[in-house]
Amino acid sequence: MTRKIDIFDTTLRDGEQSPGCSMNTQEKVIVARELVRMGVDVIEAGFPVSSPGDFRSVSEIGTVVGDAAIVCAFSRALERDIESAAEALKTASRPRILTGIGVSPMHMRDKLRLSEDEVIERAAAAVAHARRLVDDVEFYAEDAGRSDPQFLLRVVQAAVDAGATVVDIPDTTGFCLPDEYGALVRLVADNVRGIEGVTISVHAHNDLGLATALALAGVRNGATQVECTINGLGERAGNTALEEIVMAIRLHGEELDAHTDIVTPELTRASRLVSRITGMDVQANKAIVGANAFAHSSGIHQDGVLKARSTYEIIEPAEVGASGPDIILSARSGHAALRHRLQELGYSFDDASFEEVYERFLEIADQKREVYDEDLESIVQERQRDITAIYTLNALQIQCGDPLVPTAVATITSESGERSVVSAIGTGPVDAAYKAINKVVGIESDLQEFAVKAITRGIDAIGEVTVRIAAQDGRIYNGRGADNDIVVSSAKAYVNAINRMIQATRSRA
Repeated sequence: MTRKIDIFDTTLRDGEQSPGCSMNTQEKVIVARELVRMGVDVIEAGFPVSSPGDFRSVSEIGTVVGDAAIVCAFSRALERDIESAAEALKTASRPRILTGIGVSPMHMRDKLRLSEDEVIERAAAAVAHARRLVDDVEFYAEDAGRSDPQFLLRVVQAAVDAGATVVDIPDTTGFCLPDEYGALVRLVADNVRGIEGVTISVHAHNDLGLATALALAGVRNGATQVECTINGLGERAGNTALEEIVMAIRLHGEELDAHTDIVTPELTRASRLVSRITGMDVQANKAIVGANAFAHSSGIHQDGVLKARSTYEIIEPAEVGASGPDIILSARSGHAALRHRLQELGYSFDDASFEEVYERFLEIADQKREVYDEDLESIVQERQRDITAIYTLNALQIQCGDPLVPTAVATITSESGERSVVSAIGTGPVDAAYKAINKVVGIESDLQEFAVKAITRGIDAIGEVTVRIAAQDGRIYNGRGADNDIVVSSAKAYVNAINRMIQATRSRA
């Protein structure tokens, strides 16, 4: 029997640190439920001391997850961080505190300004304090990839002696070559007293495009936990992509002496869910979950695949949930068919909420010959955006053309129920719509990016707009909107980004 490799998902903490990818508590809970369906072993839910919003998220996720997975909270090697993490984790059936400190010369000299002995002392004290509060404590040796190997051994030994149940050897900057990183993990596995009773974890970043290779090197050399994110989200170039490491282990399990318990048909849906919530598109040629992952345009490839899929496909699309639906939904489909497909996608609604979804489904079905899973995901996410909205776009009327002056009339409702009807002119229909919205929300922001794409198939596809706006403090917020009318999609996306900005400001208060 091969070794079980625990999958530690940090989408809700390290992944969320990607610029513009912040999630509110409700969105984090949605992702956490998908992680449970996928069979993730550990969910890093957030950094409680960083904000009241993160504290609430960790607490809420602890309640939702139950005993289905370990719920982990991040902290620095500071007592107040550790105590805040423990307090937020009181709702969790299986709590874990993740605490640690920088161990590379650059971190100790330039960031911490501590000596080696001081770093070891602080690491041991942090682990010991966390162990007094919870039974499961993970220690991370930040920037271990650029540390002195002999000093790393001293720090890890101190953490293990203090009671760490997991030790994480991160390549925080994605600097190492795979064989170099593997050797570092092997050094820890072979030279730390008591390590046989401790889980060795790896955490790699993708600065050189090597994150998955680094994680695999760690597994090959003794690690039994991999820290990763959906779609490879994370600081700078991102983290090890969960879908990549899981499928690499699945295909090379015997060579690596490894397996995971991840439900791989959930991978594509998890990818799309996180992409929609964060506003970060997945590149078409992204491994495993990209739109082109199972597409073939070359005549040679097409000929081979038609004769035998294995000639150019090492993974069956169904293995990662990339196959199409069995039920074809159209305007002639009834309540039962729609409810069945939504349940297959993991969504359930009470009768009143389902009727709202069904009405929106009929609006789309009247305009399309077939309603796809992507349409249903868009409907649900659109409804979720409306539920959490501070401002809601009720109606938008546009007048434009040559020689007309582009004019927008928007009807917007605030969370207090106040309804406003405003008009504005602009250089184009989208500009006019945004100026009308600004009159109501009264917030200054700078539009950084604007992108539009068809998220479903066919000439009658739903168009989705993604915007990135910058607040006055420089923080970036993403917004998404979907509709058959591109201008309406644009207005919905802008309102969604404004709502995120306001929610984030409130959570930091």
